[in-house]
Amino acid sequence: MPRDDAMLPREIACQQILLEDSSVFSIQWTTLPGRLAAGVTPAWLLERYLAYIRGFTCTLIRPRRTGERVEFCLAGTARSLISFTAPRGSREASQESLSLGICGGILVQSGQRRRGELAFTVAADEESVRLTLCLSGYCPLILGSATPSPLRKTLYRVTQATLHKVVTIRFLAHIHRELAGRGGAVKVVPARVREGEEI
Repeated sequence: MPRDDAMLPREIACQQILLEDSSVFSIQWTTLPGRLAAGVTPAWLLERYLAYIRGFTCTLIRPRRTGERVEFCLAGTARSLISFTAPRGSREASQESLSLGICGGILVQSGQRRRGELAFTVAADEESVRLTLCLSGYCPLILGSATPSPLRKTLYRVTQATLHKVVTIRFLAHIHRELAGRGGAVKVVPARVREGEEI
């Protein structure tokens, strides 16, 4: 008997760490049957993500797209919390990605504003599609340097790191519901893609 889509496992894999240079690596993904994610592209994920950020923060953070940048601005100001270059697409076999390079913003260390990226990836095989968000190479201002103190790490962990993790997991859960229908609770499972200090 075919399984009801609403009863599909709702797992989201997650890893969020500091690498040796104290840059952030954060990855989350969920997997769906191919029939439910047909037509899903990284560009579709990006548009949903920007809209979700605006709604989740009650418009306190307002993503803004220009011809050359994607910026996350604080409501009532023209200053960008974090700025990205325009999305760049790539395709390899059955995997398609869209990458936005970090290029500025007040939450980024001043000497590290030209490194790191946020990537949206859709990878398909014969039966399933994996939807992945990955933030890599990000150097938060709150950490201060490549050798942050334990206090700075704690402050980052309980503020930005927690917010990013919660938003990304809830976003993927939202996408899962949109594509597969409502059902049971979402289960977050640990992933191990790279080595580093958990945050």
